[in-house]
Amino acid sequence: MNANPATPLLDTVSTPEDLRKLKPAQLRQLADELRTEMISAVGQTGGHLGSGLGVVELTTAIHYVFDTPADRLIWDVGHQAYPHKILTGRRDRIRTLRQGGGLSGFTKRSESEYDPFGTAHSSTSISAALGFAMANKIKGQPGRGIAVIGDGAMSAGMAYEAMNNARDAGNRLIVILNDNDMSIAPPVGGLSAYLARLVSSGRFLGLRELARKFARRLPRPLHVAAKKTDEFARGMAMGGTLFEELGFYYVGPIDGHDLDALVPVLENVRDAGEGPILVHVVTQKGKGYAPAEEAADKYHGVQKFNVFTGEQAKAPAGPPSYTGVFAKALTAEAEADPTICAITAAMPSGTGLDKFAAQFPERSFDVGIAEQHAVTFAAGLAAQGMRPFCAIYSTFLQRAFDQVVHDVAIQNLPVRFAIDRAGLVGADGATHAGSFDVTYLATLPNMVVMAAADEVELVHMVHTAAQYDAGPIAFRYPRGNGIGLDLPETPLALEIGKGRVVREGSKVAILSLGTRLGEALKAADQLDARGLSTTVADLRFVKPLDTDLIRRLMLTHEVIVTVEEGSIGGLGAHVLTMASDEGLTDAGLKIRTMRLPDVFQDHDKPEAQYDEAGLNGPQIVDTVLKALRHNSAGVNEARA
Repeated sequence: MNANPATPLLDTVSTPEDLRKLKPAQLRQLADELRTEMISAVGQTGGHLGSGLGVVELTTAIHYVFDTPADRLIWDVGHQAYPHKILTGRRDRIRTLRQGGGLSGFTKRSESEYDPFGTAHSSTSISAALGFAMANKIKGQPGRGIAVIGDGAMSAGMAYEAMNNARDAGNRLIVILNDNDMSIAPPVGGLSAYLARLVSSGRFLGLRELARKFARRLPRPLHVAAKKTDEFARGMAMGGTLFEELGFYYVGPIDGHDLDALVPVLENVRDAGEGPILVHVVTQKGKGYAPAEEAADKYHGVQKFNVFTGEQAKAPAGPPSYTGVFAKALTAEAEADPTICAITAAMPSGTGLDKFAAQFPERSFDVGIAEQHAVTFAAGLAAQGMRPFCAIYSTFLQRAFDQVVHDVAIQNLPVRFAIDRAGLVGADGATHAGSFDVTYLATLPNMVVMAAADEVELVHMVHTAAQYDAGPIAFRYPRGNGIGLDLPETPLALEIGKGRVVREGSKVAILSLGTRLGEALKAADQLDARGLSTTVADLRFVKPLDTDLIRRLMLTHEVIVTVEEGSIGGLGAHVLTMASDEGLTDAGLKIRTMRLPDVFQDHDKPEAQYDEAGLNGPQIVDTVLKALRHNSAGVNEARA
């Protein structure tokens, strides 16, 4: 391909097939243009920046060397895949990232054939790539599985479970370890790159196999010694012993920004007869953009920003976030109680526990991307008399459900679950929505489940959980800011299983769980204006239910509507079960449940998502009116 010198190379590349027409000497220019394009796009949309900047060269090299999409490329987590999206036919939509109707901030199968596997949670890539590789092997068709996984994601046990079962895939499986934080063995100058090219070359691999065959002919003590010498030499030079023990041939570390080193190594790996192979690539998060390189978080996640200065758009001043309120409340509890400790799974700032850790470092634990371990570790702490708070996003707690059941609930251990990002989360979309925690927790014996309606309620629930030693207890709260209430100086210990009536009426009762309370009150205003006297109750608890309150409302109101920010099987299901068990629906009572729809909702602004879900004030009003019309029709029909 002979591009016009005045034409940016990136303008000539729409797909990896176009990329592979370039000469190796042109790749540096293309990578630079790709980095510039990504910075410009994310400056307009916000999103994940630092991780993508760090893999620009790696992305270019992979698509240049491998036959994507026939070779299945899987980006672990996927938040670093913006350069990948630009090179795979989506450049014209890159400025729609994370916007309603636009590109996902992660990889998504329905978006492109170059996204063979959807990712957004950590440490799934090797298992998936192994599945692709083995399927091709069974079918006798070409095609590799290529997993790009970060050093942080390698802290999760699932990555090692996959590697432990990877031998049969042979050279169809390639794992690229993107080491962008703590290098296992940092590369040093040209010698390191030379060694990486050497050990990945066919000549080296052939000599190694020849040496193996020769060693097998030696007496056993000499054979074992020769094998150990080979492993020790490569382990000393390249730090690969762990991966070798798992059955991988280790190559690296190599400079992930040096295309002159990276491309030939990947070509050697592509053509190697041995496998599976792990390529250890060292990159710099935020590479090539000075504001990101200099920032402590390397601009991991950013708001819209000025490309020239790096200054991010500031959100309008408002109430503190629910996460911040939780952190402040927990820190206050820990000041008075030395048995309180806090656990997070690689999200100290996301859960607010970085603030807790600053004051109580000896009682704060970041266990890495290991939610299963976090929960069982908390169970052990609780069994030994501590009061652990396990702060995990709702979507990530799903990864530890068995541990919640087996290690916590069955043993009735007082682990406190602080469930952040409950409900819909906006731009991160379906993969990060906290849709299911009420449903999967409230089914468990011994479990207490609360949901905060506002920031004041959250403070009370943190205090309630700290005081509760009778078994496991969970409280959920959303992403974003509170509604602007003054926080209480002295928190209350809520009575377990008791809700509150926020507004008293006589005809319609809205039973709210969580932060839809504000919308329930708006609906009550509109209903009252229509002459429909409306009660609004904040149930606070879904497990145990406030059966006394619910029974009273059912016996004195014509229509009951439950409203919650969760999936089917939550509050509505529990209320319906209670009503059925007690025969409360026999007298013509109308019960309607409002919950998240039975779909995975795409990313959008949270308010738009809730409108789509039908959980805003106008939809609550409409639900009530339809129930009343249905009831009136039924009465008239019975009279006729």
